[in-house]
Amino acid sequence: MIQTNDIEKKQAERHSFFSSLLTLWSNSQTRLPKEKARLLADYVQGAFATNPALLRDSSGFNRFVLSLEAVKLAAEEIGLRGDILLAGVLLPTVQVTEQCDLIGKLFGEEVATMLKTFLKMETIEAKTEAMRTDNFRNLLISQAGDMRIILLLIARSVALMRVAKFSDNDEERRKAATEAAYLYAPLAHKLGLYKLKSELEDQSLKYLEHDAYYHIKEKLNATKQARDAYIERFTAPIRKMLDAEGLRYHMKGRTKSIHSIWQKMKKQGCSFEGVYDLFAIRIIIDAPLQKEKEQCWKVFSLITNKYESNLKRLRDWLTVPKSNGYESLHITVLGPEDKWVEVQIRTERMDEIAEHGLAAHWRYKGVKAGSEGVDTWLANIRSALETGNEALLTKSLSANESPKEVYVFSPKGDLYHLPPGATVLDFAYIIHTGLGNKCIGGRIDGKNVSLRQTLESGQTVEIITQSTQTPKKEWLQIAKSGHARAKIRAAVRELTAGEMALGKEMLERKMKNRKIEWDESLINQLIRKSGFKESSDFFKALHDEKLDTNKLLDTYLDLAKREQGLGERSAVRSAEEFSMDSEVVAAQKQKTESDVLVIDQNLKGIEFSMARCCNPVYGDDVFGFVTQGGGIKIHRTNCPNAPAMRDRFGYRIVKARWAGKGTGSYPITLRVVGNDDLGIVNNITSIISKEEHIMLRSINIDSYDGLFSGILTVMVDDLSRLNALIRKLKTVKGVKAVSRS
Repeated sequence: MIQTNDIEKKQAERHSFFSSLLTLWSNSQTRLPKEKARLLADYVQGAFATNPALLRDSSGFNRFVLSLEAVKLAAEEIGLRGDILLAGVLLPTVQVTEQCDLIGKLFGEEVATMLKTFLKMETIEAKTEAMRTDNFRNLLISQAGDMRIILLLIARSVALMRVAKFSDNDEERRKAATEAAYLYAPLAHKLGLYKLKSELEDQSLKYLEHDAYYHIKEKLNATKQARDAYIERFTAPIRKMLDAEGLRYHMKGRTKSIHSIWQKMKKQGCSFEGVYDLFAIRIIIDAPLQKEKEQCWKVFSLITNKYESNLKRLRDWLTVPKSNGYESLHITVLGPEDKWVEVQIRTERMDEIAEHGLAAHWRYKGVKAGSEGVDTWLANIRSALETGNEALLTKSLSANESPKEVYVFSPKGDLYHLPPGATVLDFAYIIHTGLGNKCIGGRIDGKNVSLRQTLESGQTVEIITQSTQTPKKEWLQIAKSGHARAKIRAAVRELTAGEMALGKEMLERKMKNRKIEWDESLINQLIRKSGFKESSDFFKALHDEKLDTNKLLDTYLDLAKREQGLGERSAVRSAEEFSMDSEVVAAQKQKTESDVLVIDQNLKGIEFSMARCCNPVYGDDVFGFVTQGGGIKIHRTNCPNAPAMRDRFGYRIVKARWAGKGTGSYPITLRVVGNDDLGIVNNITSIISKEEHIMLRSINIDSYDGLFSGILTVMVDDLSRLNALIRKLKTVKGVKAVSRS
């Protein structure tokens, strides 16, 4: 029997929810058309009444009210609009994908698609260790597809952490804090949502490092009065100077966040008292756009005339903003009592962007923001919100890009990153070579599959092995990753070498039985006469019993007799009756070129591959190096290892040249150095994407003190295309040098 106080409690919760919902759709930022607002209220109320279990989550919170708080925060702090807000309100009503289809009929397919994505993402779980990695964040992003979902998830995390203290479920509270600290705070930081990032870090620290959080909080409270008094003494002379110049401004002291103080204490191994920069002074100028930099530098000049500055700690993000759009001028000066104080100088517009990130970009429509130098999807988000482009936000992450990379879990919960189209076999080799060599299949989410099965992000993959399994050459057609293919080649080569040794031993034994002496030059003639270009193929064929040993020995003896001049001589012909046909001419020409390895796509019987140390591409001057396994590695003539190979292993060097057309794409590593300027990385990747037959495989950018250094790996068909690409990259404004590794 339901108690009266339970009924009253539920009625109060309903009233609270619908009051919040009414406030939401009447808000200017989140206003809904009247008909859609009424439909939304009726649908949610119906779901509420028919399934009371929807009311509370595992932490005991009202799911509907929590969702409304997240939606309001996403609209006000991040600047989201449209269908994503509807999806956020409707999310608590959805438990299975079938419900999404009904919602799609009422509110549109786009809302239904977003809800299905949310359900799919809720099934992704990871250990804390995996959650700390970029791989897990990349998995979350790739699964989301729609960029607005990532932003709403950040807002949901903030809303949850704000009420976490009211939960009695310590396990759920700690799980939410872990996600906030290791997943959503780093994402918020990349997006420039500093205010939300700081809140997530501080709130999560409260539950993950309880004692440290309250120790620092108590220390800050105890020193607040003295800190405020010092700030007043420090800022008083500055106010006089700024007032005398007629500048419009306001000033505030900002205490470093508890999380930042704790990180500095751990990094420097000091106590709370050892952290000297507990606060910063922020001067915010009301200046027109065209005079922003001028007035910021004017304030800088006034302050440094009054207080001694530490130029080593000058941070000029006015001239070159941060890659996430942050603009400000930071200086550290020596204030009263010989204390170092950080001063941040910025304008109202810059401060708004620093506080609210993307939302500020959206509000300052038409003001170009620094979104380059970060992942493409982040740039797309900023561009969409800056221009109010709702359509761009709905685009899948894979739109206009190559297939998405794959992130899968092992049964232990570890997360692995694989290339597009990766198979179970690729996953086996990325875990361990021995596991790959013995792989016969796998289990994906508990279902048995073959080793050819293509993987999808978010799956849990278990490898099935068999002790009798050995690598096959055909596996090279199954594996997609370079790592797996290299391991397969090595294993097959090792197996082939063993079989070749057994075949050679078999021939030697037969020759001893017939008391025939082994002669290496005659053996080489026998190999060629038998139709083989490589000794490894010849001896393997012997091992596989594809050749008649007795016939081979008879041929060997004939060759020996001819070598000794005992063989039958052919009839003597006069020069007049001799006519050299085209086949003879071709044979002689081939003989003169027999010492040169001609590389083209029709080359058969010789196993060759491109050396990784110098990554030759079709058209480079090259030579061949015979490996211990019998294969040939193709090196550039200017390979850094070439001198050592020629000195130590000159007898294994083979002349080589290219013929015909390129045999495929080759991975080439380029190093690009330049100024860390707005748009430079996007300009570089844009040039590469427009080039036919060239694909960007990976890019790694490091930035320091206004300069960047990038390592790019591109897939190129031939040298001429590569040289053309390098010339184009050198024309990009800000690029100082482009070199091939």
